[in-house]
Amino acid sequence: MKKTTLIISLQFFCFFGFSQELYLPVFSPYLADNHFIVSPTFAGIGDNLRIRANGLTQWVGIKDAPKNQSLYADFRVWNQSGIGISLYNDSNGNTSQLGATISFAHHIILDVATQQYLSFGLSYHLNTFKIDSSPFNRSLQTPILDPSIVDNKANHNSNVGVGLLYRNRGFYISFNASTIVTETKANFAQTATSWGLNYQLYLGYLIKNSTQKNVEWEPSIYHRIINGVRHSTTDMNIKYRRYIKEGNYYWLGVSHRLINDQAVKPLTIGPMTGFKKATFYFGYSYQVNLNQIATYNSGTHLFTFGFDFLQRTGNCPCTRSTIHD
Repeated sequence: MKKTTLIISLQFFCFFGFSQELYLPVFSPYLADNHFIVSPTFAGIGDNLRIRANGLTQWVGIKDAPKNQSLYADFRVWNQSGIGISLYNDSNGNTSQLGATISFAHHIILDVATQQYLSFGLSYHLNTFKIDSSPFNRSLQTPILDPSIVDNKANHNSNVGVGLLYRNRGFYISFNASTIVTETKANFAQTATSWGLNYQLYLGYLIKNSTQKNVEWEPSIYHRIINGVRHSTTDMNIKYRRYIKEGNYYWLGVSHRLINDQAVKPLTIGPMTGFKKATFYFGYSYQVNLNQIATYNSGTHLFTFGFDFLQRTGNCPCTRSTIHD
């Protein structure tokens, strides 16, 4: 049984690992007022050095279910550029992934009067995939292990991603492409595999209430296509943000994820909430599975903690955030 489980894990990560290697596992932390998680083009937009730490526990109730910890930081450099850094650790039973990304973005003005801006982003990714086979020892049922699964397995790789962001007042749309440097690699079973481009489209609109100046609504859509396995998902989101005083606010929201290549099948839905007080930020998201696995778990929990440092208004309007920082 253990041998069979490990073989399935090997096949799963050989098949999906490379397709996920160029961006972090995407749940809903990008809705925690940190669009940089989705696209490198958002790096440096805002008046602070933003740091966000996320902790995720998926499929609570299932043994060795996936867990993820991630850290994001982005800040402005010069007048019209930004730099971002992200780190993550993702574990799933006997498998784990470690990754780091460094991003650079440059922002330009298209038209000051209509607040139209264009941003370009570039990212470099480093990733490591590991499978720990030490728990799978020989026994009476499996006296001889398959030679392809003995010892720990690891694969190291790197790649590049690019992004383009257009903003017009409260509207924004970002297009990103990952794995733009295609390579042929060997997986853990020594089989050559070629991976193609992965795409992400993120758009939204910040609606400010004309009668209540302290209220904002923000609907958004995040669409992801993994070309290597012909798989796509779409997130449909809505957020409500209410400012209290001096830039402090709280927000509520809901996110609904669909699997598009399965006749637009619902995958998850969940509420979100958070607040910002002075330099401290907190967010929480709960996602309920809508597929068959929902019978065996109580959902996914995601916590976000953050701090904003070095308050400094940018000289160029193209680096100013549309929300109140």
